[in-house]
Amino acid sequence: MQETGVDWRSAKIEVGDGIRLRAWRADDLDALVRHADDEQVSRGVSDRFPFPYTRADGEAFLSGRVVDFHHPVFAIEIGGQACGGIGARPGQGEHAHTAEFGYWLGREFWGQGRMTRVVSAFAPWVMRELRLYRLQATVLDFNTGSARVLAKCGFSEEGLQHNAVFKRGRLHDLRVFAKVRSVLDDA
Repeated sequence: MQETGVDWRSAKIEVGDGIRLRAWRADDLDALVRHADDEQVSRGVSDRFPFPYTRADGEAFLSGRVVDFHHPVFAIEIGGQACGGIGARPGQGEHAHTAEFGYWLGREFWGQGRMTRVVSAFAPWVMRELRLYRLQATVLDFNTGSARVLAKCGFSEEGLQHNAVFKRGRLHDLRVFAKVRSVLDDA
């Protein structure tokens, strides 16, 4: 992990229109479980995000047993409630200039352009904070909404990893997207 001197627990990104990114808190448990316990939400993300999503799953996540909160991992807050998440995992060693990121959003907020606004705010911020030259994401073949978000936010589709994921009894291809830059001061 790159050392940036940033305490991610105190970092906030104001997106606008009642949307902000902030550290997850223990009092987010009820909202986390309410939005995460949805088969449609879980189908397009890693199996670290289970379905059904129980209180025990939420407690494990908020305690840092699922993701590393030393990395920039934030709640997406809309109208004062946590209803999704976004985070980046920096590379190591010779890959320290790269990070992979992912996100999810409660289904009641889909189709309203909110995730595009969130990614548009998060991507340049995390590239600047982590001093990245490359930010990448993978999207399951059927997740056209997420692919549209990335394209709208300036990510280029770089290719396809055939039969890369076996999820819920089916093989899926992964679409690879990335945003790159050649100098650090033009996030």
